[in-house]
Amino acid sequence: AEQVATFYVAPVSMGNPHAVLLVDDVDTHPVLQQGPQVQASPRFPQGVNVGFMQIVDRSHIRLRVYERGVGETLACGSGACAAVAAGVRLGLLDAGVDVQVHTRGGLLSIAWAGDTAPVMMTGPATTVFQAEIEIPDHL
Repeated sequence: AEQVATFYVAPVSMGNPHAVLLVDDVDTHPVLQQGPQVQASPRFPQGVNVGFMQIVDRSHIRLRVYERGVGETLACGSGACAAVAAGVRLGLLDAGVDVQVHTRGGLLSIAWAGDTAPVMMTGPATTVFQAEIEIPDHL
């Protein structure tokens, strides 16, 4: 018989779809296995960015994101916003304060007061790749 995995996720839209999972430790959690499994769910027919959130305290989280069409990324701004919104909604994070989001690519600060308030993100923008491409004229 086929083994079926069950995941409890907080679905969040930041203009793009996110599924946030609470995990005990982002370093040891099987992100590379569970990310594709959650993305394959028929509940997300357009695909989904999967965030793995570890609560450090009410104003600090650690986050890894498995992005749709990409795989795991070093950081994801919309994923950090989605994780904090989910944490506030679940009563695990404080609303209206700067929540520090530690990603493998650096630190982001996210604040959300709840309900219809905007989500505010502060953090660095860093170039991680640069390339040139030639596009033929005849396209």
